[in-house]
Amino acid sequence: MRFRSNQRLRVDSARAGSALTVLTNRQTTAPAPAAEPPRTIGMLVKAYIALTKPRIIELLLITTLPVMFLAAGGLPPLWTSVSVMVFGTLSAGSANALNCYVDRDIDQKMRRTRRRPLARHQVSPTGALVFGIVLGVLSLVGLWLTTNWLAAMLSTGAILFYVIVYSMILKRRTAQNIVWGGIAGCMPVMIGWAGITGRLDWAPLVLFGVVFFWTPPHTWTLAMRYKEDYAAAEVPMLPVVATERRVILESIAYTWATVLCSLALWPVAGTTLFYPIAAGVLGAMCLWEVHRLLARLNSGKSGVDLRPMRFFHWSNAYLALLFLAVAIDPLLS
Repeated sequence: MRFRSNQRLRVDSARAGSALTVLTNRQTTAPAPAAEPPRTIGMLVKAYIALTKPRIIELLLITTLPVMFLAAGGLPPLWTSVSVMVFGTLSAGSANALNCYVDRDIDQKMRRTRRRPLARHQVSPTGALVFGIVLGVLSLVGLWLTTNWLAAMLSTGAILFYVIVYSMILKRRTAQNIVWGGIAGCMPVMIGWAGITGRLDWAPLVLFGVVFFWTPPHTWTLAMRYKEDYAAAEVPMLPVVATERRVILESIAYTWATVLCSLALWPVAGTTLFYPIAAGVLGAMCLWEVHRLLARLNSGKSGVDLRPMRFFHWSNAYLALLFLAVAIDPLLS
């Protein structure tokens, strides 16, 4: 009798453990509950600001202001700089809000994006669409009136490219989505230069190339971390459709192109020695990090953590510090 009682106790415990495991898994994989609509003006304003993706805007502005220093050969005119930064922020906010409108269905499926205002029903789709369009119109008019038509047209072109070409056409159809869609993120360099000079030149084209080559490995390492999310949303980012080796090798190639392109600014813009030294040191550190991804992959250890987010975070620092060097250099000449 005691044997049977102990056996029954073990069976009951096993069943209880299995039930707990199932319940835990359900809680882990279940989507985040939809938030209630904002109940105060402050909550609604916060939700609309979140639509603009402020953290992405910060990265775009990091590449805008230094180019104005380079274009002016020193300190740029204060009013022009403020105008480009303010209306450039509205332009980037417009593109991001409209991107949220287009991607509202897949944002609900991804852990990284399911807390965005549209995914949580904090803002209506119509409200987000109107908000994005209004920001775009304000940025166009503001840049046209306070700087020049070229800066205004480049800004509007960046919005249209990001929303139509990248978000609506490329993102869900090809693994090369971020390669060509990243062109929109390169435009602040051109806008900043045009805002000061009213024209384009080889120097902003070189820096355009830096951001262009920098974008794919930066985005792919993030996509490696959230590969399951992109797969669930049926977005064919390269890490979803290709092997880790191919992703890393292509990231290495693009990182080398980034560094070499950054060094080309020295002869093209006639910088002092400060810039190429800074670009060389930063580039070497960036190359070291991306090659470490390949070294971990080649280590032969099963289940080794490639730590792609380490390169992702470093690439952010690389771009910010490189463009800081762009701003400092003309002050030294």
